[in-house]
Amino acid sequence: MVALTAFAITTSGGTAAHAAPSASELKKKIDAASEKLEDVTESYNKMRLDLKKTKTDAVKLEASLKPAQTALAEATEKVRTIAATTYMQGRVGPMNVLVSGDQESLLERMTFLEQVTRSNQQDIDAFTETTQTFAERKAALAQTQTKQTAQVKELAARKDKIEDDLDDLYDMREAAFGSATEDTGSYTGEIPDIPGSAGKAVTFAFNQIGKPYGYGDAGPNSYDCSGLTQAAWAAAGKSLPHNAAAQYSATARISRSDLQPGDLVFYRGNGHVAIYVGSGKIIDAPSAGRDVLHRTIDIMSPNGYGRIK
Repeated sequence: MVALTAFAITTSGGTAAHAAPSASELKKKIDAASEKLEDVTESYNKMRLDLKKTKTDAVKLEASLKPAQTALAEATEKVRTIAATTYMQGRVGPMNVLVSGDQESLLERMTFLEQVTRSNQQDIDAFTETTQTFAERKAALAQTQTKQTAQVKELAARKDKIEDDLDDLYDMREAAFGSATEDTGSYTGEIPDIPGSAGKAVTFAFNQIGKPYGYGDAGPNSYDCSGLTQAAWAAAGKSLPHNAAAQYSATARISRSDLQPGDLVFYRGNGHVAIYVGSGKIIDAPSAGRDVLHRTIDIMSPNGYGRIK
C-alpha cells in the first residue's frame, strides 16, 4: 500500500522547501490518492467477505464433528466386538471349516464363512473410513480457525491503514478546497419511473444522493461504492456481495448498448462500481470526502457492465 501524503503543508512559522502545487496539480494528487484509497477499501471489503465465509465454514465443520464422532464411536465398538469374539473363540481359518463335518453341509459352511468374513470386513472398513473422516474434519476445523485468526488480524491492520490514509486525504482536500469534505445536498430533481425491481433499486439510489462516502459502509447514512450498489439492490430484494469485483462476478455480462436502468457499471479493473439510472447517467459513491453523486457514465472509461441475475 502506498502512503497518500504527497506534499508538505506549510505550518505557521515554517518555510516550504518548494513552491506550493497549483490547484490542478493538487487535484491530480487528490484524484490519485482517492483511487489508491478506494482500492484499499475494496480490498478491505473483500477480506470481510472472506472472513465471513471462513466463519461460516468453521460453524459447519464444528457441527459436522458431533455426528462424525458418534459414527466413529459406533464403528469402534463394532471392531472391539469383532476382536473380542475372535479372541474368545480362537482364530477359525477357512481350512478348519472345510475339513470339519460331513460333505453334505460343506457348501452351507463355506457360505456361512463368507458371510461372517464379509460382515466383519464391512465393519472394519466403516471404522477406517469414519476414523479418517473425523480426523480430516477436525484438522480442517483447526486450519479454518487458524485462517480466521490471521484474517481478523489482517483486517484490523487494513482498517488502521485506511484510517491513516483518510487523514492524509482530508488534509489534501482541505488544502485544495478549504474543506476536507464537500456537501452537495440531496437530489431535488425528478426520479424516473422505472417498473419492476430495477425501478426500486434506482429509486433507492436517487434517494441516497448527497449522503457522504464512508469506507466499508452500506448505509443507511453513508456508503462506499459497492456498499451503495449492494444497498440499492437489497431494497429491490436482491442480494449482492459488498465488493466491486465480487459484484462483477455475480452479475451477467452485457454490452453498453444493452444497458438498462438498474444495471451496474464497473471502472478501473472492477475497482469502482456504480448503478446506471438511464439517460447516460449513473449514481455512485465517488471517494472519501465526496458525497453520493448523480453524474455522467463517462466519469472514466468503464471496463464492463453487469445485469443483476
